Amino acid sequence: MAIARFPNVVLDCPEPSQLATFYGALLGWETSGEGDWLMIKPADGSNCISFQRASGYQPPEWPGQDKPQQLHLDFDVDDLDAGEAEALSLGATKAEFQPGTTFRVFLDPAGHPFCLCSS
Repeated sequence: MAIARFPNVVLDCPEPSQLATFYGALLGWETSGEGDWLMIKPADGSNCISFQRASGYQPPEWPGQDKPQQLHLDFDVDDLDAGEAEALSLGATKAEFQPGTTFRVFLDPAGHPFCLCSS
């Protein structure tokens, strides 16, 4: 029997509103909250990603391990090229190191790695 439900991913960052706006636009989800804590959810409320202000935040370095990524998000897309163009227009940066061909690695505006994956 589960003792918990509704997992919520929380990303530390220097500016929660910037990341909530970025990922909200990437996924088409609504933003709520304010100040040091914001979250995004789809209309049906089935998922949630939250963004928490962390003073002294240091972004991970991809692919190095001096400042490891610790976690990353993968998003399925129908078309990698179209997904890349949209992610870049929203403020993502394409990582220089690309280790595969069925996915692409990007950095969000706070430097967290995330991948767009062919579905």
